[in-house]
Amino acid sequence: MQLSLADIVDALGGDLTGDRALPVKGLAPLESAQAADIAFLSNPKYQSQLKATQAGCVIVAPAMQAYAPVGLNLIVTPNPYLYYARLTQLWRSRVRPAAVVGVHPSAVVDVTAEVDPTATIGPLCVVERGARIGAHTVLKSRVTVGEDCQIGARCILHAGVVIGADGFGFAPNGQRWEKIEQLGAVRIGDDVEIGANTCIDRGALNDTVIEDGVKLDNLIQIGHNVRVGRNTAMAGCVGVAGSATIGPQCTIGGGAVVLGHLTLAEGVHISAATVVTKSISKPGQYTGVFPLDENASWERNAATLKQLHSLRDRIKTLEKENKP
Repeated sequence: MQLSLADIVDALGGDLTGDRALPVKGLAPLESAQAADIAFLSNPKYQSQLKATQAGCVIVAPAMQAYAPVGLNLIVTPNPYLYYARLTQLWRSRVRPAAVVGVHPSAVVDVTAEVDPTATIGPLCVVERGARIGAHTVLKSRVTVGEDCQIGARCILHAGVVIGADGFGFAPNGQRWEKIEQLGAVRIGDDVEIGANTCIDRGALNDTVIEDGVKLDNLIQIGHNVRVGRNTAMAGCVGVAGSATIGPQCTIGGGAVVLGHLTLAEGVHISAATVVTKSISKPGQYTGVFPLDENASWERNAATLKQLHSLRDRIKTLEKENKP
C-alpha cells in the first residue's frame, strides 16, 4: 500500500513543499527512514537528524523548516506530532480493514446484557449479566466486562482487560478476613481506550467511574470507587488505590502510585515512579523519585535522610539561641 504526498495533504492539510506526486510506502523514525518513507520531527533537540535523514518527506513545524536540507520534501504544520497521529490513523484505515462488527462466535454474552449493534465483541470475551456496551466500541480478545458495568461509545478495550472484578475489600475478624461484598459497578464514558491486562475494580457501594476521553496504558490497576476525570492519561503499571479522585486533564507516568482517598486537581502531572502520598490541589508537575546512584553512595545518602528530622530540630534550636 502507498499514498502520494498529495493524498496525505489533501486528507490532513498542512503546507507541502516538494513533489506532490511522491509515493509514500511507509512511516518511519527520522533516523532510519528511507526514500519511500515519511517521518516527523516534533522535538527541536533532534534537528541534527533532520539534516542527515534519508526520508522522502518529513513533517515539521514552521520553525524547523530552515534546518531542512535543500531538496527535502516537507509538510509544514504547527503541531507535527498531532499531524503524525492523524497520519497513522489515515494509514491504518487504508492498510487494515476495520474490526468486524458483531459478537465473535467464541464470545459469551449474557442474554440480559445490552450490546449496541455497531459494537465489536472479540474472541473469548465475556460480557456478564446487565452489562452495557455502547456504539462503535471494540472489545479485543479475552476482555471481561462484569455484571452491571457500563462502557460508552467509541471505546477500545485491548486484550485481557477486566472491568468490574471485585474491589479489594476485607474486614479483619480476629486472625482471618471477612469479605466485604462489592455492590457497585464500573461506569466508563465515551472515547476511552484501555490497554492490555488493565483491571478496573467495581465499587464497594457507589460505582468506579472513568470519564470521557481517558487513556489508560497496559497493566494498570484502578481500585474500587476511584474516579478518573475526563481526558486524563496514565502510562503502564500505574496503581491507583481505592476511593482516590483524579481530576481531568491529568497525566500519571509509568509505575507511579496514587494512594487511596486522595484527590488530584485538574491539570496535575505526576512523573514516572512517583508515589503520591497526599492530595494535590494545585496544577503542575510533581516528582518524588530518589535519584539513581551507585549503591554505596545511595546507602550513605539514605542514612543521611534518616537524620534530617533531628537535624531540622537542631537547626531550629540554634536559630532560636542566635536570635538578636
